[in-house]
Parts: sequence; structure tokens; C-alpha cells
Amino acid sequence: MKQTLSRLAQFVSSAKGAKIVLISWLAAILLLSVFAPSSKEVAQSGGEGSLAGHTLSEEAKQVLQEAYPSRDGLTAILVFHSEHPITDAERGAIANISAWLVSDQKPPYVTHSVPFHHMPAAQQELLFSADRTTLLLTLSLQKDLASGPVYDTLEQIRHVSEQQGLGAMNLEITGPAGISSDTILLFKKADFVLMLATLGIILIILIVIYRSPLLALLPLVIAGMVYAVVDRVIGLAGQMGWIFVEKQSLSIMMILLFAVLTDYCLFIIARYRSALRTTASKYDAMSKAFSNVAEPIFFSGGTVLIAMLTLFAAVFKPYHNFAPVFSIAMLVILLGGLTLIPAMFALIGRKAFWPFIPRTEDAALVEEPRGFWAWISTRVTAKPRITALVLIIVLVAPAISTLGMRYSFNLMKSFPSDISSRQGFDTLEAQFPPGQLAPVTVLLDSNKVIVWDEAFIGKMNTLTGLIRGHEGISSFAPGINLAELTPGNANLPKHTMKFQLILTMNPYDQAALELISGLRKDSAAMLEQSGFELGQFTLHYAGQTAEQLDVRTMNKRDTVVIFSLITVLITFMLIWQARSLRLALTMMATMLLSYAATMGIAWSVFHFGFGHDAFSYRLPMYTFIFLISLGVDYNIILVSRVQEEARSHPWRIAVQRGAALTGGVISSAGIVLAATFCVLMTQPLQELLLFGFAMAVGILIDTFLVRGMLLPALMTYLGPREAKVKRTSNPRTWAQ
Repeated sequence: MKQTLSRLAQFVSSAKGAKIVLISWLAAILLLSVFAPSSKEVAQSGGEGSLAGHTLSEEAKQVLQEAYPSRDGLTAILVFHSEHPITDAERGAIANISAWLVSDQKPPYVTHSVPFHHMPAAQQELLFSADRTTLLLTLSLQKDLASGPVYDTLEQIRHVSEQQGLGAMNLEITGPAGISSDTILLFKKADFVLMLATLGIILIILIVIYRSPLLALLPLVIAGMVYAVVDRVIGLAGQMGWIFVEKQSLSIMMILLFAVLTDYCLFIIARYRSALRTTASKYDAMSKAFSNVAEPIFFSGGTVLIAMLTLFAAVFKPYHNFAPVFSIAMLVILLGGLTLIPAMFALIGRKAFWPFIPRTEDAALVEEPRGFWAWISTRVTAKPRITALVLIIVLVAPAISTLGMRYSFNLMKSFPSDISSRQGFDTLEAQFPPGQLAPVTVLLDSNKVIVWDEAFIGKMNTLTGLIRGHEGISSFAPGINLAELTPGNANLPKHTMKFQLILTMNPYDQAALELISGLRKDSAAMLEQSGFELGQFTLHYAGQTAEQLDVRTMNKRDTVVIFSLITVLITFMLIWQARSLRLALTMMATMLLSYAATMGIAWSVFHFGFGHDAFSYRLPMYTFIFLISLGVDYNIILVSRVQEEARSHPWRIAVQRGAALTGGVISSAGIVLAATFCVLMTQPLQELLLFGFAMAVGILIDTFLVRGMLLPALMTYLGPREAKVKRTSNPRTWAQ
């Protein structure tokens, strides 16, 4: 591998090779721009289901569809709310809207709507809240409708409703259709703002670091070129049906791309500037510089790629659907880091550093550690045991907070409080019994035709009583009138009986999930106690609560699998790169400690500081994948430099020099990476805000505490005794 990378470095750093690389990238951009669509054109929302579609809630949904066929898709809940009881005039306006929704002039994608205008006054009262300030109407849209038509349909409903004259009422639209529509609204300009903010913050930081306009612009130009290729390759793969392009993954992918490529540029710039001070030819200088950086870039990019590939092992759709997008992105990013970056800087040469152009001078002066990190590394390596102990205590303290973390499975709580679907949801939560937000559908399914005799009705009444006996159930009723429960009624279900279950608690709370979990476990016993044959009858549970219970189960499974795979595979990569089991295990241990401390700090800040009751259940997974895989970069850069220094210095001095010489570039790269992820905190979803904050905190911890002090201290303390190192120039002695 080292010889292959060395030959690659010589080729991309030569005058001819650099031009070939640049022309090849430009040609790829041109061809893909003509023949491939943008990734945004093929992006979709994958939902929260199982990849295989074999969860219990999905089976229940299939049974429900077969027994009660419907062409209805997403449901929209129209919430009419006023500060005072709704007046007769306002009630008339709602009736007019209801009449329009079932008329020939209704939006074409509306398949069904509650006929409020035709209902007797007594039935209309059931749609009002207890204080009569709120009324809800539900409607269904066509099945498998894309998010664009959903948005247009709800906008048309809002427009017509305003024309009817709502008076003092506000109309908010929530439910699955409202969430889908508001997602489009939230991200309509978010990607453009995200791109501008990312470019702006990287540009400002690079100008402050280098005080050179070209050095600030070149990484952005390179990242822009790589992004142009990644965007179209993902778009082409999505168009051909090879991969599923998840919408949310594209925003994070863009952040990852610009941040990682900027880091690679910083690593190469640091070595290139040093080489230009000792080498006259700009091409020879790049060959010398890149030969020392190619292997760390290959291994750091490779570890990130491996981390992304592990997501293919996930069964939860949002996790699994991230895998192809990020894997393709990292493959192209790695290719850009190994070819485009060195080629561009080799072609521009010393001019890139204007006005501080590096001149040839004494190499000894160039390589002598100076500044803040030289001071830190000297003290860390002088007292490694004390330094390591103090830092471990500092990181373990916040990590303990993770024991109290709670997770939310309510996507609605991630939306801004001023968005329509969130306001409608909050109004319903305040005005109606919480369980009515998302009733549970219970299905009694038989593999034989049901015989509706007195014995069957008696068994069903017993089963109803057993289900109602569970704590947390507000009501449980069959989806059929009691008057219809007569033998010989042709309208009675032949195979599947449907019930509606209303919970006393919020259907997204952990208590609600535990209730459905308990009902599933007790189903066989309840059927047996009711007199139903277990081989013939089965109970199924459908609805949002059952679906979120399955999401929780899949999330637990994927967390164990993905965390284990990433930890093991990256450890093997580190063993391969460092040629040392002890060193690889030490690096992985520090990264895991850094992750635990990060999650503890994030939880403490948002729970105790801002009053959030729970985190999004996805946050630990996303943070682990990116923090561990990106944190490897800095460890590899440090260890590679220490091993290089160990060829001519004792181990302790090698660690000291390695930490000092890489400190500046790694801290600069860490600041860029953290600031880039901070851009996600400007996004409208709370999930992205929390992820951006956690990543920024974790990267800074990894950059300054772990890479800057803890790892050098552990390497010094656990490494070979100085006398042993003096007897050998082999940097791999630490592995022995």
C-alpha cells in the first residue's frame, strides 16, 4: 500500500500528472452535468419503516388493508381554533369548507373528507373540544402521493378556507399530510442557506488562519468541484434505481464533504509549505509533502468510508438509506483528497501562499517545534500519567450524564413551534384527550370465515373486557355498531374484526409504547382466556403508537449492530495503519470516551439548560457514526507523524515533536470542522440543531483534549521505556 501511494504521489505531483488529474476532473464534471440529474431531483423521504417491511405494525397495516381496502393515503387534520367558543357564523364557515371538500370543485387529490355539513347537530358536537374553542376535521389524500402535490393540495385548502371568512378562528393543518407539507416549506430555502453559510464560515476561518486569499479560496474551489461530481453521481444512481436517495441525507452529506476536504487541504498545505522552504521545484516539493500525507489521508478517508458502509447492516430505513449516499460521497471525497488537492496545489505552487510566499531556508529551523502546541506537548510528555488521569476524570464526569438520557419518538416535537403542523398538534394535545391524537387500531384476524353466533359474540365481549383491563386505556370499542352484531348480518366482517383503542396518555410517550408492547405480549393469553383458538385467531395492532414501538425496537437493534461494527472495523483499520494493537486500542478507547463525554454534555446543556425532556432517538446513532469516523482523522495524522519522528528520536521526544508539529494544523482543521457542523444549528429541525451542537462539541473535545493532550500522554506513558527506544530506530517498537 505504501509503495502504491508513493507512486500515486509522484504522479499527481508531477507537471504532466497534475494537468491530467485536473483535466479529468473537469471532464467528469462537464459530462455528469450534461447527462446526470442533480441528487435533489431524485431525492425522496423514506419514512420510518423496516427495510424488509416485516415489523409487527407493518403486518397489521397489511391485514387492515386486505380486510378493509382503501385508496386513502396520508391523513390531514384541519384544526379550527379560537380564543373564544366558536360562533354560529364560524360554524357555518366550517360547514361551507366541509361541503367544498366533497364537491366537484374539491382538490383532485382529496379522496375522503368528514362530511361535517351533513352531520346532525348532535354528531357535530362530537368534533368540538370540551370548551368549544376547537373543532377538527379530517380528510384523506390519494395513496402514494408525492410530497409536492401534498403541499399544493393543503395550500389550496388554506386559500379557500381564508376566502370563506374564518373570523376569529385560526386554521392549522396537522397530521401526516401536514407534516409532509411543512417539511417542504421548512427546507424550501434551507439547502441554499446551508450552502452559503458553510462556504462563508469556512472562508472566514481560512482567511484568519492563513491571511492569504488564495489559500482561503482554493479549498472551497476544490470542494465545489468534488461536490459537483458527488451530486451528479448520486443523482444518476438514484435515477437508475440503484440506490434510494434520502432527502435529509443530502444536507448532512454536503456539510461532511466541505468539512472533510477542507481538512485534507489543511493537512497538505502544512506539509507543502514546509517542503517549499527546502525544495526549489514546486512539483518536487509537492511530491515530498504528499508522500508523507497520502497514507494518513487514505486511512482516514477509508475509516470514514467503512463507517458509512456499516449502515447497510441497518434494518431501519432512515439509517439504511443514508448508507449509499454517504458511501458514494466518501469514495469521491477520498479520490479528490488523493488526486485533485495535490494536483491543484502543485500547479499553483508558491503563488497559493501569497502574500506570505515560502522561500528556501534551513530545514532544521523549519522543522523545529514552536508555539502553543510545543509548550503543551512538552508538559504533557513530561508528566504523562498525571495528565492522562486528570483528562480521563474530566471526560468521564460528563459521560456519567448519559445514564439519565431519555429519547423521544415524537417527530412532531422536532418541528419549530411556529409551524402549522406543530401548532395544530399542540392545540389538539391541549384541547382533546391525548390518546385521540393517534388512536390504535386493534384487529382480530381469523384464517377461517368467522361464524357470527352467540358463542363468538360472547368470546369477543370477554376479549374486549380483558383488553380494557390494561392500565392506560381510555376506551376500546369495535368498529361496528352493537346493533349490527346479529347472526346472519351480511355486512359483518368475514375474517377480520376491527376495534379502536384510545389511550389515556400521549400516544408517542414511552408509557404508550410500553402499553402496546404489553398488549402484544399478552395477546395469546387473552385470546386463550376468551375461548378463541390460537391457531385460528390472531391479534394485530396498527397505528402510530405501534409503529413507533417497532421503530424503538429497530433502533435498539441497529444501535448495537452499527456501534459494534464501526468499533471493530475501525480498530482493525487502525491496527493496519499503526502496525500496533496496543496503539490502535488506545486510540479507539479515547474516541469512545470522547463520544460518551460529548453525549453527556449535549444532554446536560439541552435538558438542564434549555428544558428539553428528551432527545431524538436518532441523535446517538448519527453522532457516533460521524464523531468516531471523523475523529479518526486527527489520531491518524498525529500517530503517523509520531512514528515518522520516532525514526530519528527517542519515543518520548518523538511523541512530543509529533504532537507539537501537528498541533497547529489539527487544531485549525478541528475548528473548521466544528464550525461547519455548527451551521446545522441554523436549520429549522430540532434534530439537526442538536446534531450540529453535539458534533461541534465532540470535535472540539477530540481536537484539543483527546488528540492534543490525552492521546500523547497515553502514548508516552504506555509506550516503551526511553532506554529501549534509544537502542532502536524502529518506530514500531511500541507494538512489541
